[in-house]
This record gives sequence, structure tokens and C-alpha cells, in this order.
Amino acid sequence: MTVLALGLILAAATVHASWNYFLKRSGGGTVFVWLFATLSALIYAPLAFGILWWQKPVFGWPQYGLIFASAVLHTAYYMLLDRGYRSGDLSIVYPIARGSGPLITVVGAVLLLGEHPSTVAVTGALLIAGGAVALTGDPRKLRESGHLHAVGFALMTGCMIASYTLVDKLAVWAYLVPPLVQDWATNMGRVVLMAPMALKRAGEIRPTWQRARREIILVALLCPLSYIMVLTAMVFTPVSYVAPAREISILVAALMGTQLLAEGDARRRLTAAAAMVAGIVCLALG
Repeated sequence: MTVLALGLILAAATVHASWNYFLKRSGGGTVFVWLFATLSALIYAPLAFGILWWQKPVFGWPQYGLIFASAVLHTAYYMLLDRGYRSGDLSIVYPIARGSGPLITVVGAVLLLGEHPSTVAVTGALLIAGGAVALTGDPRKLRESGHLHAVGFALMTGCMIASYTLVDKLAVWAYLVPPLVQDWATNMGRVVLMAPMALKRAGEIRPTWQRARREIILVALLCPLSYIMVLTAMVFTPVSYVAPAREISILVAALMGTQLLAEGDARRRLTAAAAMVAGIVCLALG
């Protein structure tokens, strides 16, 4: 993995953990997700149209199909993630969702894209995933603490992460869709897909905006930015390296959960995070 790719991914990880923190703190909800998606589409529209005008990328049915598939998968991802945060702690939901995603992605990259990550890189992926699991603590206590539903939503979120990562990798690498355009078009698709759900809750739109306006604006800005950096790295880096490396964001989220949300047990979480840092080093070397 090149220094540029690693730099993009680490920057994206920090931004990604930050918007997840704001989502968790806001209380979330379907209307919240739809509002920040809509605002994101408006904010990034000038950049997307500027790139379309400047680069003039070729679009056909494969590109449109991949954008639609990514929109569906991202919609499911945000809805499951939001449900997870409303069911459990940031320091439980985020690590499981982010830790399960890369393992599934690496397997998919090998089976579907023909990638062949080195032994060192695979070791790194396993260290990152193992550290993510360790961050959740004793699995037997999850049921006692009432987080079992949150774990279920987190695992389903991880499946969506793996799925949309592979789809987006194909879009930006094989079909040459510009990363920012891919993210913006996918976001527009999510706005359209979620519109009926949001309209059913039309009475919640104004109160949600008044209650969480700051968080909506921050997530709208940060969420696309983090993924655009990841998509850019995927243009010239195997997805089997990019997907696990992204999960250094779990370290940032764990720190936010323990320090800002008072979710506790910092020593165990930092030890697990150290294993993830070792995994990042393996990926960089691999």
C-alpha cells in the first residue's frame, strides 16, 4: 500500500468516526438520516457537476446499475447503523460493524475480483478484526447488558459495508466513475429511496431539524468526505487492503465512546486498538 493511499485512509478513518459520534449523540432516526442525506446532496452537487463537466466520464448501463446497487446497499447500511445506535453503545456497535465488514470484503475481493493479498496483509486484516471483536468485551455479557439486538444490527451493518465496498470498487476502478460523482449519485439515490419513509413522518422533520441541526450539518459535511477519500484510494489500491485499513477508525470511535460518551473500560479498548494498529502496519508493509 502506498503512503498516499494510507494517508487518505487514515484521514478518512478520523472523519468517519467523527460523523458516527455525531450520529450517535443526536439520537438519530429515519428523518435524521434523510435530512443529512438531502443536505449532503445539496452541498456536494456543485463539485459533482464540476467534475462531470471537466472530466466528461462515459456512463452506460453498467455504471448506472452499480450506482443504483450502491444506493440500495447504502440505504440499508444507514438504516441498520441508526437502529444499532438506538439499541446500544457506540463502543459496541461501531467496532462490530466495522470489524466484520473488512473480513467479508477481503473474502469477496479474493473470490469475486481475483485479488491476492499477501500473507502479511491477511494477517493485518485478522489483527484489525480481532481487535474490533475484543473492543466489545466478553460476548457472554452482551445478553445480560441488553445489547444483543444492537449486536445483530451491527453484524447486518457489516454485511452492508462489505457489499457496497465491493460494488463501489468496481464502479471507480473497473468502470472509471469519478469517486466524488459515485458518492454523490449514490447519496442522491438514497434521498429518493428514503423519501417515502420520510414523508410518512413529515411531522417529525421540523422538530428533528430544530433538535439536531448542528449534528445534521456536521454529518452532511463529514460523511461524504470520509467515503470520497476512501473511494479515491480504491482507484489505485486493492480493496482487500483498503477495507481493513479503514477500520483504524474503530480506535478513534473507541476513544470518543470512552472519553466523550462515558462508556468506560478504556484500558481494554485501548489494548484491542493496539492490535488494530499492528494490523495497519501489516497492511502498509504488505
